[in-house]
Amino acid sequence: MLADPPLYARVIVAERCFPTGSLGYWVRRLAEDGLVAALTATSPRRLASPEGGPPLAGTNPIAIGIPSSDGRPLVADVSMGRVTHGDVLAGTAEPEELVPFGGDRAHKAFALAVGLEMLVGALAGEEHGALLLVAKPEHDPVPGLRTLAEGTRLPGDR
Repeated sequence: MLADPPLYARVIVAERCFPTGSLGYWVRRLAEDGLVAALTATSPRRLASPEGGPPLAGTNPIAIGIPSSDGRPLVADVSMGRVTHGDVLAGTAEPEELVPFGGDRAHKAFALAVGLEMLVGALAGEEHGALLLVAKPEHDPVPGLRTLAEGTRLPGDR
């Protein structure tokens, strides 16, 4: 991608790719090289509706990287679970805690998880997949946001 950046934008779909690891790592690399990137991937179905029932969606992370003229890209990297499956495997969370984040508003994270599951599935097929959008930015909104935030730590700040 970096050797042949898009003129405007490019969508890349990967099939049969699980696990994908930390998506933030990849969008940060692209943003550090001046490209806007959004990356999402499906994962095993582990999230049930907050109303109950079987698991219908994965934790389906999404990461967004935005380059900045100040050299500090904004990188947001989240999954839709209150905890991660990695937390459960590491013993720092119980399997029952692997629910959509948001408490009494968990239906919103569940809806996003289902939407991402269907978006990637429609393009990559039934097995786990990933979708990457990469584009050359037309504007530089990050410095303005940093000014508004007045020193508040923003997503991706190290």
